[in-house]
Amino acid sequence: MEVKKEKLTKKGEGYVRAIRGEIVEVEMYREVPFIGEILFLEESPTTLLEVQKVSVEETSLCYCIAISGYERLFRGAKVLRTEEPLRAPVGKEFLGRVINILGIPIDGRGPLKIEDKLPIYRTPSFATIKPGKGIIETGIKAVDFFTPIPQGGKVGLFGGAGVGKTVLLIELMHNIVFYRKQLLVFAGLGERIREGHELWETLEKVGVLPSSVLIFGQMNESAPVRVRVGFVAATLAEYFRDLLKQDIFVFIDNIYRFVQAGNEVSMMLGEVPSEGGYQSTLQSEIGKLEERFVSTEKGALTSIQAVYVPADDMTDPGVQAILPYFDSCVVLSREVYQQGRYPAIDFLESTSSVINPKIVGERHYRLYLEAKRILEQHKNLEEIVSIVGEAELSVENRIIYQRARKLLNFMTQYFFVVEDQTGKPGQYVKKEETLDGVEAILTGKVDDIPPENFLFISSLKDLEK
Repeated sequence: MEVKKEKLTKKGEGYVRAIRGEIVEVEMYREVPFIGEILFLEESPTTLLEVQKVSVEETSLCYCIAISGYERLFRGAKVLRTEEPLRAPVGKEFLGRVINILGIPIDGRGPLKIEDKLPIYRTPSFATIKPGKGIIETGIKAVDFFTPIPQGGKVGLFGGAGVGKTVLLIELMHNIVFYRKQLLVFAGLGERIREGHELWETLEKVGVLPSSVLIFGQMNESAPVRVRVGFVAATLAEYFRDLLKQDIFVFIDNIYRFVQAGNEVSMMLGEVPSEGGYQSTLQSEIGKLEERFVSTEKGALTSIQAVYVPADDMTDPGVQAILPYFDSCVVLSREVYQQGRYPAIDFLESTSSVINPKIVGERHYRLYLEAKRILEQHKNLEEIVSIVGEAELSVENRIIYQRARKLLNFMTQYFFVVEDQTGKPGQYVKKEETLDGVEAILTGKVDDIPPENFLFISSLKDLEK
């Protein structure tokens, strides 16, 4: 039965005037809720609505989206204000569990009773921000040498579909937790349910799950839910950083789906898109999330995020909006993947802001510049070789070409998390061993060894074997 406006006599009361697809129109009495406030049904307190915007023509009319499903919504349902934004449960009890954005376990391992809650929309206090110190060793040669990860920084893994972003992300999770004994929060944002289930099984198998919290809002969820997965992950990570005073890692797969979900919500609300078809609020939405991933005096917060690149086009406006927030950009290449070199990283396209002699050391910096130089020359020589063959190169160019091939092959590596598929044990390579191998290749100490021998070895010790 419809609730008429004149029957609403208390402040903070309203009723559902219409349900138009994903958008719920709510008319309020006297007081207008703020943007982002949570409303709930009087008859069903667990049915939550989040205010998205207020009508310009009718200031008492609010456009809302349902956070917890549409099953109990009906036209005329009485709505009450909470006068606060969505709050997410936080606590150490979530370690080893898979939850949704409301903190409800979805792993079939029983309920959790969490008392502490924090608002998911928060602005970091810039006065307390303190940059992290040092470089994080990952045990992955290509990452540690070409795109080192700064503690407290942000890293983006860029690539199209099927080039190995998720595998590289999970390997980083494994090595960081298994070898560094650190906590991590994983946000599964808009990806396939199958991938989420495989991740959960993999982390449990390799012993990483007890130190992890997994928050899922996969592609079967509505766009409003997918948008909020990242914010819930940020809130939980801030809890570990500030209240438990621990260093924490946040992994997101996939941050581009956050952009897509925001675009879907924008279209639901009937907003005019900007150039390229994305929402006009694209930059502010990304900034609202990315600026949460900062370090303070209480602990370092390092974020590693997979970024889907539509049609392998790095100039896509959605990708370009995310790009400036990263300290290191690892670009995965389809061409390299098809050549059978894994991880399929394009070293000439990948960058890191910490390639500085004062940060990575003089030796690493010198070897990095030399490696980039011969890879640039190799790229040019490859076109000549494909036409006339390697025998037509000068002696000097032939040496450069061979050393570049050995360097590219040396950067290949077997991963722990795909041992079942490859049949090969995973490899963790210390940074010093990587630098020794690169130096030996660049200085000609291994010129007499064929390039094929460098494929999927961990260090120069494997050449002797």
